Amino acid sequence: MTSSKYFIARIAQAFGYVRRPQRMADAASEMHLLREAEAYLGEAIWQKVEHVEKLSVEYWNLRKLMKERMAVDEKLQDCQTRLDKAHQERAELLNNMPEENQEIVNQRVALLTELEALASERDKIVADAREVRRAYVGLKMKLEVLTGESGGSFAGFEEAEKVKARLQVLKERFAELKEERIRIGGLIEQGDGKLDKLDQILKEERLKQRELASQAFQAIGECNKEISILRAERGLLDTQMRQLFAEIGRYISRYSHHDASCAAVAVSQRGLVDVMRALRRSVAFNHRLAGFR
Repeated sequence: MTSSKYFIARIAQAFGYVRRPQRMADAASEMHLLREAEAYLGEAIWQKVEHVEKLSVEYWNLRKLMKERMAVDEKLQDCQTRLDKAHQERAELLNNMPEENQEIVNQRVALLTELEALASERDKIVADAREVRRAYVGLKMKLEVLTGESGGSFAGFEEAEKVKARLQVLKERFAELKEERIRIGGLIEQGDGKLDKLDQILKEERLKQRELASQAFQAIGECNKEISILRAERGLLDTQMRQLFAEIGRYISRYSHHDASCAAVAVSQRGLVDVMRALRRSVAFNHRLAGFR
C-alpha cells in the first residue's frame, strides 16, 4: 500500500467504510513476503557482512554452521554411495548365479534328461513284459486244452510240444525283461541319489547367497537409518541458517539508508532493499487501518 492509498483509505474510514479483516489479511500476506525477502537478502549478502559490527555474531555463527553443513553433506554423500553399493551387491547376489552353481545346474539338467530316458525305457520294458505274460498265459491255457483233447494222438502230442517250446521261450524272455527292468531300476535309483546330492548342494549355495543378501539388506537398513538422521541434522542446520539469514537481511534492509557499511553491503541488492522498505511501510499502514496502531 502506497502513501496515497493509505490517505484515501483513512478518508474512507472517516465516513464509516472500515475493512478491518481485509487490512489484517493484506498485512499478513505482506509480512510473509517481507520475511521471505529478508531471508533471501541475508543469504545473498551474508559473506559481505564480516566487518559490520552489529552482525558479527550472525556472520561467525553462519561460518560455523556452513562448515558443519558441509561435513554433514560429505557424510550424506558417503552414506548414499555405500547404500547404492549395498543395493547393487544385493541385486547381483539375488539375480546372478556363480559359475560353480551354473555347472551344478547343468549337471542336474543332464541327469534329469537321463533319468527321464531311463524311466521311459523301463515303462517300455514293463509293457513288453506284460505282453509276454499275456501270451504265456494264453499258450498255457492252449496247452491244457490240447492235452485234454489229444486222446494220446501223435498230432496232438506234436502240437503240445510246440506249445511247450514256445512257453519256454516266453518264460526266458520274461526273465530277461525282468532282469533288464531291475537293472534300469537300479540306474534310476542311483540317478535319484545323485539328483538329491545336487539338490542339496544347490540348496546350501542358495542359503549362502541369501545369507550374503541378508547382510547386504542389513547394510541397506543401516544406511537408510543413518541417512534419515543426517537429513534431520541437515534440516536443523538449514533452519538455523535461515533464521540467521533473515536477521542479517532484516538489519541490512532497515539501516542501509542510514549506515554506510550497510549501504556498501546492500549495493548489489539495492532494488530488493527498496521493495522491502515499501513492504514494511505498507504493513504499517495496514496495521493502522486495522486499528492496531
